[in-house]
Amino acid sequence: MNKRILTNREKEVFDLLILNNTTKEIAQKLNISEKTVRNHISNVIQKIGIKGRAAAVVELIRLGEISL
Repeated sequence: MNKRILTNREKEVFDLLILNNTTKEIAQKLNISEKTVRNHISNVIQKIGIKGRAAAVVELIRLGEISL
């Protein structure tokens, strides 16, 4: 069994991100602050060693963590 990279909340954030939601929209939908959304995104970017949101999305799709 493959170990998951993303926490459930990180997956929720990226699932909304790939649907073209803004940081503000993600925060409102998940009832968390915009800073928390940015922290989740930054944590994922650090975990996978990729620079930037777009590259992180591509890598997470490649790894099977999220899908379009």
